[in-house]
Amino acid sequence: MIHFGMKLDLNCDLGEGEALTRTRALMRWVSSANVACGGHAGNLATMKACVAMASQFCVRLGAHPGPLSRGDFGRTPIKITPDEMELLLLQQVGALERLARAESVKLHHVKLHGALYHASETDGAVARRYVETVKRCWPGVKIYAKADGRVAALARRAGVTAWEEAYVDRGYRNNGSLVPRGERGALWTDIDDVVKRVCLLLASGAIATESGKRLPCRPRTLCVHSDTPNVAFIARAVARLLHLCER
Repeated sequence: MIHFGMKLDLNCDLGEGEALTRTRALMRWVSSANVACGGHAGNLATMKACVAMASQFCVRLGAHPGPLSRGDFGRTPIKITPDEMELLLLQQVGALERLARAESVKLHHVKLHGALYHASETDGAVARRYVETVKRCWPGVKIYAKADGRVAALARRAGVTAWEEAYVDRGYRNNGSLVPRGERGALWTDIDDVVKRVCLLLASGAIATESGKRLPCRPRTLCVHSDTPNVAFIARAVARLLHLCER
């Protein structure tokens, strides 16, 4: 088993319209929550509920800002300017941070959602504004970003801590991109398959692609999605595996 140098985090996108019973079930197993804050999903009630549950279960609270496009859940590719990115962050991250502060909960990280996540990886100007805004407005807050991606590299150069991320419930192509949703192999829903993937990652520092190729990967955090079928059972299995590996 390889030594990652620190305990791996398990994060989940939450407050995205899932039943609160599912939110609570996932909070029991994950160590970080990425809370939708009014863009692609989420409202005041769900944000407040997630803040309260994160505090109750000692889960790291993160903001999960997304495009203002609920019809497609913020997943259709978009064009966004640096100014638009900054305003979006101020509105959405700022809203969650204020709600959290009112409950004496500290904002731990920011993780972009869907099309924003991908736009920041493909557009250098947008990525730089993203990192600069987090550094200026929320000093000390971490950024969760694609492993070996543009945002993580820019964050490190700017002195912002980046936790590089790998997905345990999404299919990877051989070039490191994700299999598009709707295509075969996009979602990993079988618990045994996910556990085998995480075991491979822990043992060899690589993640399996759709064709069986092994991509080098050294993440600090692993992600599951709240809308993935079987997600509560997947999160439980991964959390237990990570716990066993610490012993």
